[in-house]
Amino acid sequence: MGAFQVLTLTDAAADRVREITSGSNGAAGIRVGIKKGGCAGMEYTIDLAREPDPKDDSVEVDGATVFVDPGAALFLLGTQMDYEITKLRSGFVFNNPNQTSACGCGESVTLQAAIPNG
Repeated sequence: MGAFQVLTLTDAAADRVREITSGSNGAAGIRVGIKKGGCAGMEYTIDLAREPDPKDDSVEVDGATVFVDPGAALFLLGTQMDYEITKLRSGFVFNNPNQTSACGCGESVTLQAAIPNG
C-alpha cells in the first residue's frame, strides 16, 4: 500500500457504498474500473465486489470499502467519488482531474493516465 489513496470518497458516496454492500449478501465492497466505450471513449464501471482481488487498490471510509481495478488506478489517481441525487438521476459521480473531456450525457469520458511523481 502506498502512502496515497487512488480515490477519495465523499460522505454521501461512503453512505451509498455502505447501503449497497449491507443490502447484498456477503459483498466486501464495490469495485470501480474503466472500460472502453461510450461516445467519449471510456466509461466508469461499478460492480459489487464479493471477493477482493489482491491486486486491487482499496479505499475504506467508515466501513465503506471501494476496490479500484489495477488497470484503472492511473486513470483514477486523485479522483473524488461522490454520490448525487438530482430530479433526473441518482448515481455515483467521479470528479477526476485526469478527465480531459466528457460527452453530453456525462456517462462517457476521455481520460489520460496520471503520471506519478518520480
